[in-house]
Amino acid sequence: MSPRPTLGRLLRCFLADPVAVAGLRLSPQQGKTLRALARCRTGALGGQAYFCPHCRQEHVVAHSCRNRHCPQCQGALAVEWLEKQSQALLPVPYFHLVFTLPHGLNGLIRQNRAALFKLLFDAATQTLLEFGAERLEAQLGITAVLHTWSQTLGDHYHLHCIVTGGGVANDQSRWVATSPRYLFPVRALSRRFRGKYLAGLGSLHATGKLEFHGQLQGLAGPEPFAALRRSAAQREWVVYAKRPFAGPEQVLAYLSRYTHRVAISPRRLLAAEATTVTFAYRDYADGSRQKTMTLATAEFVRRFCLHVLPQGFVKTRHYGLLSNRNREQRLARARALLGAAVVSEPKPLPKLRSSLRSESTPGICPFCQRAGLLRLGRVKPLPVAGFDSS
Repeated sequence: MSPRPTLGRLLRCFLADPVAVAGLRLSPQQGKTLRALARCRTGALGGQAYFCPHCRQEHVVAHSCRNRHCPQCQGALAVEWLEKQSQALLPVPYFHLVFTLPHGLNGLIRQNRAALFKLLFDAATQTLLEFGAERLEAQLGITAVLHTWSQTLGDHYHLHCIVTGGGVANDQSRWVATSPRYLFPVRALSRRFRGKYLAGLGSLHATGKLEFHGQLQGLAGPEPFAALRRSAAQREWVVYAKRPFAGPEQVLAYLSRYTHRVAISPRRLLAAEATTVTFAYRDYADGSRQKTMTLATAEFVRRFCLHVLPQGFVKTRHYGLLSNRNREQRLARARALLGAAVVSEPKPLPKLRSSLRSESTPGICPFCQRAGLLRLGRVKPLPVAGFDSS
């Protein structure tokens, strides 16, 4: 039986073909990301040698790339991040809303990713904070996570927002709770979100901060761009409210799945032949049925590269009560109003850590399965067959 394909192995084979690589016209950031993922846990990045005092065996654990687009590396990074976030969770219900951009804007977004991703964060979170101020007279807490992909790795730009079920009153005197089953009407949220995003688009265009290349050059003028905005304004924009979380534990469970998710998970890769890749996906237009798709390898890699984020772009952000400025003071006030205990240390998540333990976690001997390994030292990077590790 052939070994289950991995993204790293697939990319090593692809990057060994300079003609195929040249055909994709990768950006420097995309090329850097693919090379990092191809090297991950191969020895090309070096490693650590360990000795087991129980069975007297030595072994080497190859270093991981720790790239945020790498499906192999996100588990451990997610646990570290989640344990820090556990300090900010409040004993209240939480709501989950998804703000989605219409696909008619995909081409423009693809050429202006950093600016229009930021605008998505701004429009969605400002909408939520304004509704909180107007309807509750309170400041909400929001954690927003950007996802850019569909199940088939196409462009599908949307923002997941985890929102506190209430907030601190504007006069700081009390905690104002929402209904445990209902936050705000999604149609009203959708229309304000649409207005804010389109207003932001107009401002970026008027100040010359948008780029238009190739087939989009015809949209650069005032009239064509105004027509694009009018077309988008005539559509209903999707804001979807999912079932509310019962409390902090459910929020952590959700965040463990979503904050460090990448475009495709290892379990979805089914087969990688010489020139094709087959993967599983859910068809939400057909009752969420699981199906398979086979793509040419070059097309699969091209689609994956659509979701390599701009360098330095932060895809998980906090707002309102949870924004970074004066966060501790605001959370302390919220806890005081709720009569909740102060959380001074990150909450350990041993079950999650255990579920995400992999061969890169040097806590257990791979031979006798016992703990207590002794570190011997670093191992220099090694050449990897079929791939230039320089």
